Amino acid sequence: MTPFPDTDAPPGSELFGPDPTANLLPGDGIVNYYGPILSVKDADRYFAALLADVPWKSDEVVIFGKRIETARKVAWFGDSAYGYTYSGTTRHALPWNAELRALKQLIEQTSGAIYNSCLLNLYHDGSEGMSWHSDDEKELARDAAIASLSLGAERKFSFKHKRTSATTSVTLEHGALLVMRGTTQTHWLHSLPKSKKVTAPRINLTFRTITCL
Repeated sequence: MTPFPDTDAPPGSELFGPDPTANLLPGDGIVNYYGPILSVKDADRYFAALLADVPWKSDEVVIFGKRIETARKVAWFGDSAYGYTYSGTTRHALPWNAELRALKQLIEQTSGAIYNSCLLNLYHDGSEGMSWHSDDEKELARDAAIASLSLGAERKFSFKHKRTSATTSVTLEHGALLVMRGTTQTHWLHSLPKSKKVTAPRINLTFRTITCL
């Protein structure tokens, strides 16, 4: 497998694709949706490689003092063995593999930001999702860009303002990139709603910047 996108379908070549300069939020943050930045062929290849080669583990969350394993699987990669604590559990980053290095390079070129780590989530179907939250843990650089790449099943992704409860949503396509910037994590929550209509798996890669080392 080549770790780079096909040259016959360059990012942004779609005639009527989304405008990546448009802000999906009405204010208090910036979210840009680029649509698919990979050809279907390359998105399929990356999905298959990551599904097979990443050492997926059940996520652990602490709810009312009780540790619970989720059906959703996770993996954490980075430039170094960064520690990252969320939901009451600390994880240490694994070294990049070839596919993740290539995707990191592509996403940095596309988004104009630099990242040193990536959290991967594997959702087996629509029965697995993510409740309202912000990516605002102390280890993350404040107001830094967070780039989210979707592979596999299309899923709805929603935002809710912390003060006004205003909401907006976008459908994340196979091979598509979404970037959250500025004060988005300060003022907005986001979620991946569950859906009985989704029967196929999805891998989500969120490239981030760790500062508390």
